[in-house]
Amino acid sequence: MIAILGLLVGAILGLLLEPEVPGALQPYLPIAVVAALDALFGGLRALLDGTFDDRVFIVSFLSNVVIAAVIVFLGDQLGVGTQLSTAVVVVLGIRIFSNAAAIRRHLFRA
Repeated sequence: MIAILGLLVGAILGLLLEPEVPGALQPYLPIAVVAALDALFGGLRALLDGTFDDRVFIVSFLSNVVIAAVIVFLGDQLGVGTQLSTAVVVVLGIRIFSNAAAIRRHLFRA
């Protein structure tokens, strides 16, 4: 629960303070946000299923962001950054919608 609270506080501070992202890191920010959302929805699903573990959540959150950033970085180095960025967003998007569907089923029994 502390991790989710920390995530919310960080998001609110980011919106209020509007930090500047260096130009070299700007292509990786949307990918990092999608990867973080995947971990957040996965954590919420685990919480509702009664299997939430804060260590698993933190490791999942950090590893999702790092792995997604590395894939996009390698794509940039190979000259196919846009295609790999799209692939990462599609895969993580599928996971987000899958978790959202499970959350919906759990909350609304539908």
